[in-house]
Amino acid sequence: MIISIWRYCHLALAVSSFVFIFIASVTGVILAFEPISHDLHGYRSPQIRNLSLAETLETLRSTYDEVLSISVDAHGFVSASVIDAEGNLGDFYINPVSGEKVGDLIEPHPLFQFATNLHRSLFLKSTGRFFVGLSSFLLFLIAVTGAILVIKRQQGIRQVLDKIIRENFFQYYHVYLGRLALIPIIIITLTGVYLSLLRFSLIPSEPLSHNIDFDTISDTPAIPYQDFPLFKNTTLAELRSLEFPFSEDVEDYYSVQLKTKEVLVNQYTGEALSELSYPFTTVATNLSTILHTGQGSWWWSIILGLASVSTLFFIYSGFAMTLKRRSAQIKNTLSPDACNYIILVGSETGTTIPFAVRLQHALLRAGETAYLTELNRYSTYSSMQHLVVVTATYGQGEPPTNASKFESLFSQTKPAQPYTYSVVGFGSIAYPEFCKFAFDVDELIRSDQQSRQLLSTYTINNRSWESFQKWAGKWSQMLEIKIDISGEDPGLAKKSQKRQTFEVIGKTQASDHPDDTFLIELGTSEKQSITSGDLLSVSPAEDTHDRLYSIGLTSENRILLSVKRHERGVCSNYLNQLTEEDTLKASIIRNQEFHIPSQASRVVLICNGTGIAPFLGMLDNNRKPIETYLYWGGRNHRSLELYREIIDQNLRHQRLTDFFSAFSRNGSEKTYVQDLIHADAERIVCTFQSKGVVMICGSVAMQNGVIGVLEDICLSHTDKPLSYYQNRHQLKMDCY
Repeated sequence: MIISIWRYCHLALAVSSFVFIFIASVTGVILAFEPISHDLHGYRSPQIRNLSLAETLETLRSTYDEVLSISVDAHGFVSASVIDAEGNLGDFYINPVSGEKVGDLIEPHPLFQFATNLHRSLFLKSTGRFFVGLSSFLLFLIAVTGAILVIKRQQGIRQVLDKIIRENFFQYYHVYLGRLALIPIIIITLTGVYLSLLRFSLIPSEPLSHNIDFDTISDTPAIPYQDFPLFKNTTLAELRSLEFPFSEDVEDYYSVQLKTKEVLVNQYTGEALSELSYPFTTVATNLSTILHTGQGSWWWSIILGLASVSTLFFIYSGFAMTLKRRSAQIKNTLSPDACNYIILVGSETGTTIPFAVRLQHALLRAGETAYLTELNRYSTYSSMQHLVVVTATYGQGEPPTNASKFESLFSQTKPAQPYTYSVVGFGSIAYPEFCKFAFDVDELIRSDQQSRQLLSTYTINNRSWESFQKWAGKWSQMLEIKIDISGEDPGLAKKSQKRQTFEVIGKTQASDHPDDTFLIELGTSEKQSITSGDLLSVSPAEDTHDRLYSIGLTSENRILLSVKRHERGVCSNYLNQLTEEDTLKASIIRNQEFHIPSQASRVVLICNGTGIAPFLGMLDNNRKPIETYLYWGGRNHRSLELYREIIDQNLRHQRLTDFFSAFSRNGSEKTYVQDLIHADAERIVCTFQSKGVVMICGSVAMQNGVIGVLEDICLSHTDKPLSYYQNRHQLKMDCY
């Protein structure tokens, strides 16, 4: 519920102010280039840090007939107001060493003038300034609520900089850029609010008021201005401006404005007639102006510009995510009281809902009556015989927004009749509280005397479509109904990929292998960046959904696939029927999260069955070589024959350090990959602690078993959870 409050606040603030924030961000991007354009003129004087004010005055007075003032702006440009020998008055930038003119004073570009006026007041004068100031404050609140949501999402402030679990493009970069831009945005907003309050006199100003006793001013002992202590000991870098006396009257003086104080100097004796430090409001105003505009610092201007661009992206991605959540609407054609099957869904971002929708549609196609709704809408269903809960977990085991009321609703609602139930949990094992809310829901429903658990809580990592299909198969078998839940993966977030032609270079026959498995090697004439671990998307016909295969890329830039032929598998039978020189159409899908890191000190590869394919490609390209260990699980020794030659070749060439195999149907002996991992716990610990990488590819069942062993190893040997290493990109998985 706390998450919901922060999320609603974040969204409400964004909706109420996005127009003003959009305008401020666009103009902010434009204005970020103004300090950069100033620096490009090249008028900056690097000597100002070492050149004293006395030296500059001597140079100017020897060059010009009269000097009226000197100024040093935020960019380090030195300008002077002078009168030459012909009596001409001039204001321009000078070289403080030679006193020569280096350029005319820069006039603001019309584009920057327009952007400044729009940025400050929206051309609405005081009314516009009020709205701009209010928008700055609202953006500050948006940044704060966003930071709180990120902390909640990452499960604590210490984990804020840990790896972000990628659900989709907008979600990932909304969080990623939010972390990078948070501090600059807070600085921009706070300084904007301060300057607005100052403009409306809500912050009291404290003007300097010098108190000089003119009766005590003396013109003796007179000394040359070059010997004035203040002028000798002050560098140009410390100066803001110096105004010369209007006349030779002893009551006229030099007015010197430095970075931190203002000094009035006797024009004859060099005595400080009055010296006042700037009050806090003046210092804060100057600092706020610099931080808000980037004056004098091109690199800070770039940061401000990037922060403004990020804000525009936050507006777009934030609304895109909101619309996506709302577009994942649940539709029912039957009334809830007329349905035997009730499906309840819990989702924070809307990505879990399509899975529940697929289940509902499959039941309806099978002639069953099914009703789908959110957990927060749970009620009494007079015809309910079977209850299915499909839910994600948010943050530290908390319910998603649309499931926050389920516990209280369930406790207050009594079912009309006995029913079976099953709970499916969606989540990521990168979070310590993996699918915790699903287990909490299971325990809550189990406490109802009229409920009967049909299947134990089933967990699905990273929205695996294959895992959901397996659960649906087991669930339908338990109920003795036949449903078809095939179709394209609803959780696969990818753009339509360009299909290209591949030629079969080599292939084995599935019938020659006891497990009905074969290798197929493909080549293409089209240039494309491919890495072992990427996916090949294959669809035999237009009316069939794509099947994804993990790619092993050989050193000859050929794609190696390991495929198990299924009796009714459309795609696997299609590939098995191909012969050398045949062609097929397919597309490459980048899978960057499953690439072997080039900087890894050691790599442990864990797989079973056909999951070995990407690892064979990784080994073939391990030319450094990196210390690499391969653990593989199969049915029996004959299952290994398909890969034995490739493995032995990599062992001979030292691209593979060692190989370990486990056989689950080797006579009376049954060994699984997780048994090998458990026996080699020290190697796993050493790999994690030496910043090595563990990669897993194969079946979800194998993955779950291996993850359990790895979790135990980490907790018992390193006192850190497995998620600690996954968040540091030391655990990579691609299972199906």
